[in-house]
Amino acid sequence: MGTENGTLLAGLDGVDWAGLSHAYGSAEDVPGQIRALYGDDEAAREKAFDGLFNNIFHQGSRYQASPVAVPFLARIAVAGPPTARENTMWLLTRLAVDWYDEYRLTTGIDTVAWRAAASEGSPQKMLLWYDEQLAAETDERQRRQLRDIRDRVAAGNSPDARWTALCSYDAVLAELPGLLTLFDHGDPRLRTRIAYLTAWFPEAAPTTLPRLLALAKHEHEPVVAATALVAVGLVGGPAHAVRVAPYLDSADKLVRWAAATALARIASGSGSGGRTGMESALVDRAVAELTAAAAGPAPASCTDYNSGDFHGHIERTLRTLVSGTP
Repeated sequence: MGTENGTLLAGLDGVDWAGLSHAYGSAEDVPGQIRALYGDDEAAREKAFDGLFNNIFHQGSRYQASPVAVPFLARIAVAGPPTARENTMWLLTRLAVDWYDEYRLTTGIDTVAWRAAASEGSPQKMLLWYDEQLAAETDERQRRQLRDIRDRVAAGNSPDARWTALCSYDAVLAELPGLLTLFDHGDPRLRTRIAYLTAWFPEAAPTTLPRLLALAKHEHEPVVAATALVAVGLVGGPAHAVRVAPYLDSADKLVRWAAATALARIASGSGSGGRTGMESALVDRAVAELTAAAAGPAPASCTDYNSGDFHGHIERTLRTLVSGTP
């Protein structure tokens, strides 16, 4: 395992993992779990994935150790063992956005609002709040409890889940340039995973949209192409509608559904242009395609959006298009 001593896991042992926290306390077990992802033992790898999902992404929560683990996971996703890459991409996606965020597929991720809300729970602001509480508190037992929390905040932690989640999101965002190489990977599962991941990073849209559109154009696997098209709808705007519209004529039902979903997302989006940025005839075609798809059976293979619920996805998309709310 010469690569382990080279670039993939370089610096892993230089992190003070014991000084970081995860869902169950000290993160001292995280480097061993990350190393197991790179190892040859498949059973150990599966156990390590389970452990990491529980430790650094526990029921949607992220922790102090979560963003620190991201660079090592990103290296494994790009150049690790073939059997580790897909699950590592899943973990990276979950570290960026939790299940609730992903479920809001019809509106995507509003990072502007998220950053504004998370800033209120930054360690700097929370530290000021705890100092004020300590200054006003006279009960010694309460003061001890406040002091313990205050010390954790002073060490860079925040009790605000919005802040810890954003730190994890930004760590994945920082690794996105390297992960984009997976758009050209020979494994369609990895092409699906990178298309799906980029759907949740509107800030990277100038870089990712050309890759998503190129993937949809040249892709032969319907699930990959459909995943890319929906991602275009989530991070794109009215200017991209003309690039998506031709897929309404695809021979594949899933691809037609994805194009219609992307166009509905663009039409109902809050970005510049919104509904006025698309021809009403094109919106009508998208609605007609979604309505027809809703009346028939789901394709044998679906995308991961909305947890793979094809008909539920259509219902939410149409409702959003009419009401403007997710």
